[in-house]
Amino acid sequence: MRNILIAAAALAVLAGCSQRSTFTDGRFVVGFDADFPPYGFKEGSEYKGFDLDLARAVCAAKGWEFVANPINWDAKDMELNSGAIDCIWNGFTIQGREKAYTWSSPYVDNSQVVLVKAGSPIKTLADLAGKIVGVQTDTPVMKALSKGGDHEKLGATFAKLIVEPNYNQAVNELAAGAVDAVAMDVGVAKRKMSDLPGKFELLGEIVMTETYGIGFKLGNEELRDQVEAELRKLFADGTAAKIAEQYGIEKSALILK
Repeated sequence: MRNILIAAAALAVLAGCSQRSTFTDGRFVVGFDADFPPYGFKEGSEYKGFDLDLARAVCAAKGWEFVANPINWDAKDMELNSGAIDCIWNGFTIQGREKAYTWSSPYVDNSQVVLVKAGSPIKTLADLAGKIVGVQTDTPVMKALSKGGDHEKLGATFAKLIVEPNYNQAVNELAAGAVDAVAMDVGVAKRKMSDLPGKFELLGEIVMTETYGIGFKLGNEELRDQVEAELRKLFADGTAAKIAEQYGIEKSALILK
């Protein structure tokens, strides 16, 4: 039995070693949430989004093959650490994760806002008391509103905090009346409002501010530096602003200098 276990362990090691673990083949594999418009999403058979288009432009400049790899958001760390993806680039919040990844400089300023149905009696954060609020799993706003988070006092006023696998499902629950509000990224919220005009509105108060960056495996400064150098050029020559406009992202949100 001991020999069998040793053999099995050896096979597992060999299998792990056979995985693509470093950026060496000219393929730049971007891990992203395919339910996170306007940063990354699927339209028909095509993967689109502000972040994916930026990544495509970086790859074109570097002569790399761009590969969009949709991932389960809960499994993002496993995908990155195994080498299945080279980075997480998809409206990825830095705050609360500073020491978990090697980060690019922040490039988008994003706020966490509250989306409600049009005509809702909920007008302020205080009005969320006794209400059911949805959030996406493993997001800074989820952590902030939960016990021990920076905004746990606000979260404690809710009747319930519902954690959804993605924002599409959370917004669908809002439209169906299963939740009273959704705390989410302002860029995603505005995209939902644009796609479904007259269905939703935003509260005037924000829950918190945050910034987006590109997350690389901890210690992978070399690849981070190559990508960021090209990204800075895209921001400097106006390409990033043109891409942002296509996806309804305000120019004022672009902060990389």
